[in-house]
Amino acid sequence: MAARALEFAVLTAGRTGEVIGARWDEVNFAERIWTVPAERMKAGREHRVPLAAPAIALLEALAQLRRPREDAPVIFAGPNRGKPLSNMAMLMLLRRMGHGELTVHGFRSTFRDWAAERTNFPAEVVEMALAHAVSDKVEAAYRRGDLFQKRRQLMDAWARCCDQLKSVAPDVLVLRPAAR
Repeated sequence: MAARALEFAVLTAGRTGEVIGARWDEVNFAERIWTVPAERMKAGREHRVPLAAPAIALLEALAQLRRPREDAPVIFAGPNRGKPLSNMAMLMLLRRMGHGELTVHGFRSTFRDWAAERTNFPAEVVEMALAHAVSDKVEAAYRRGDLFQKRRQLMDAWARCCDQLKSVAPDVLVLRPAAR
């Protein structure tokens, strides 16, 4: 389950807490949207995440594995029935894989670097995809939309990049450890 959670975190550029706390009722499969409620967001505002096809496929596969009578609302359930994975589960997975120098947050950094260096998406679209708060109060006052359709294109491009990395030279995208 930790591997699936890490894969989902990478595909959505989500934070650990957002991912391990994800609930089935937050996902709209028809619209391909994951809506993270404000109380689980660092900035305290609801965040709509466009889900690329691989993220939807991952969730659909997990939904098939659920036991028919299971009432667990969390997607990435831990060993205790109905409870999410621990916030260390993905980090421990990376260590078991021999990548102890990496962190889950480092994948968000990789996403940011990829978007800046390999795409033409505007920085504000990328920052919104990362759910970063706008620090400039004037700019924040005028920014009313969430650039959702542009973020959908960005996340689809990111999913394609991740898929290509399975068979392409590792220097195409450098996974950088997060700053400690």
